[in-house]
Amino acid sequence: MAAGAGGDDLKLLGMWASPAVLRVRLALSIKGISYEYQEEDFANKSELLLRSNPVHKMVPVLIHAGKPVCESTIIIQYLDEAFAGDGRPALLPAGPYERAVASFWAAFVDDTLLKAMYQASWSKTEEEKAEGKKKVAAALKTLDGALREVAGGKPFFGGDAPGYVDTVLGGLLAWARSMDVINGVKTIDPVEMPLLAAWVDRFGALGAVEAVMPDVNRLVEFSLSLTT
Repeated sequence: MAAGAGGDDLKLLGMWASPAVLRVRLALSIKGISYEYQEEDFANKSELLLRSNPVHKMVPVLIHAGKPVCESTIIIQYLDEAFAGDGRPALLPAGPYERAVASFWAAFVDDTLLKAMYQASWSKTEEEKAEGKKKVAAALKTLDGALREVAGGKPFFGGDAPGYVDTVLGGLLAWARSMDVINGVKTIDPVEMPLLAAWVDRFGALGAVEAVMPDVNRLVEFSLSLTT
């Protein structure tokens, strides 16, 4: 159970290797919200999961006071609103324009970078994988530029502290590191993407982030097991 305010009325249904689940755990950890975690077996999904997310039957699902909230980015937004104040950091900006900008880049992570990462890792042909890797590099360079524009010289997409985009993108870091080990490359090149590479080191060093990041070697073993 995570430390901080929250309590017994908050439960997260997840799977340890899921990037989407990780981003929710990052949000909970950064905001200091305590919760009960239930690991799901995709081969034998719990009745609670099937009942809580009958449309997709997938994790993550946050259950707050008996009411389910589904989809990782929606869960993060919900947590930011439901657990606001009391000294807890806000993940989403206060201003409507800044919130719109953050939502745009979070959507870019999912719609462009995440899809490219799946193509690079799980495509059936080497040609498709190679094309996916090109898309990953292009998306990361775009995010490097976005960090310059959005953060304006500050350490995180959220400014002086990690915010919504940091959390959404942060959910992919463990998988990116495991792919680096498997492929023997550096996905986020500090020469090509200096700001983003510095962000990775800075974000990864946060205590709230270290507390929930999965072990990279375990992820490597899990990833290799899916391809054999």
